[in-house]
Amino acid sequence: MDAVLPRPELQADTAGLGSAATLRYGLMGFALAFVALPLYVLLPHYYALHFGLPLGTLGALLLAARFLDALVDPLLGRGVNALLRTSPYRALAWGAGAALALGAGFAGLWFPLWTQGDALLLNLAASLVLTYLAFSALTIGHQSWGALLGGDALQRARVVAWREGLGLGGVLVASVAGTLWDMHISVALLWLALALAWWGWRSGPQPGAASAVPAAPSSPAPPQGALLLPFSNPAFRALFGVFMLNGIASALPATLMLFFVQDLLQAASGMQAVFLATYFLCGALGMGGWLWLVSRWGLVRSWLAGMLLACAVFLCAATLGPGDAWGYAAVCAGSGLALGADLALPGALLAGITQQAERAGSDQAGSYFGWWSCATKLNLALAAGLALPALAAWGYQPGAQGPQALRALTWAYCLLPCALKLAAAGLLHFFHSRKIL
Repeated sequence: MDAVLPRPELQADTAGLGSAATLRYGLMGFALAFVALPLYVLLPHYYALHFGLPLGTLGALLLAARFLDALVDPLLGRGVNALLRTSPYRALAWGAGAALALGAGFAGLWFPLWTQGDALLLNLAASLVLTYLAFSALTIGHQSWGALLGGDALQRARVVAWREGLGLGGVLVASVAGTLWDMHISVALLWLALALAWWGWRSGPQPGAASAVPAAPSSPAPPQGALLLPFSNPAFRALFGVFMLNGIASALPATLMLFFVQDLLQAASGMQAVFLATYFLCGALGMGGWLWLVSRWGLVRSWLAGMLLACAVFLCAATLGPGDAWGYAAVCAGSGLALGADLALPGALLAGITQQAERAGSDQAGSYFGWWSCATKLNLALAAGLALPALAAWGYQPGAQGPQALRALTWAYCLLPCALKLAAAGLLHFFHSRKIL
């Protein structure tokens, strides 16, 4: 297999991927994260407050749109495969179209053409579907492109770290824009960020920039059933399983954070912004440390270290009680550092798997990242589906502050994520020791 060379249009000039090049590539992470926070956090409150939309109706619409989005992701990945098989420039055109659709859908959410009755619901549903699908199309195309840039483990980690680190920056800016500024400014900033991000993608590192290998015949179209082809790869199956288990463990605290802060810590409402800013800022600042560790330990052992750090931090969180706001700020700092490993290192491992598959003649990078995107969304859904019923079964209801209720909240917020992360770490170590990962 080592003698099989990748097709020239899928080779990258990895020697030239310095900080400026990876910065330009990573700008799309900033723009996409700028969309994500308003879409998932601010939108329900906005429609309830400004348009009087019932929460039940809004929740049903959001759930239906997100479910459709997750189902379509693998199909979008297959579409990206077809584009990358023909020409990288078609993938760039795909990205430009998706960026325009994303900007239009996002604007339609905040400034609907109709603001009452069924027309408002129709406008919301159409804008949600357009925004979610455009977001997914842009994400899968951009991540697939990054995987085809190749390079060693450190280079792949650097590419992903720039994308995810700038994404954390996008979350911080979006949190400020959405709470302190008018939504007109937020929409205008998104359009500017998307334009800058597409320019960075277009002018940044490109597959095939340094190839001197003679062109190979175009690959045939994938057969029927190619949608599931990534799961025939043992390394992808192993990584997908670890990613799902670890992702649910990470999503549980995110789902329950406000309950923990309000009912157990009984912290002032203004502290929530401090906690979130500390978490995301430490995640961004810690990226360099994880890259340093990758250069010495490799991707798998560095990710294991991140999982164990997260477990240690949440075990400390289990000792907190009412009034321990600054102790929880330290927990946010530690879990933010661990977040950097979860953001950068699994994606770099996936890029390595897709790179090996391309060298073996498979043109399925888009399918890999389509399923990866689907898994990310399923993690969030499964975390809510696991945590909320478990809390109710253990005797907790929002606002409750009795000993049994707070004990249940501690188990769900601190101890259950630790158990799942340790299981994910055990699986990762097992697959690494068997040389599957």
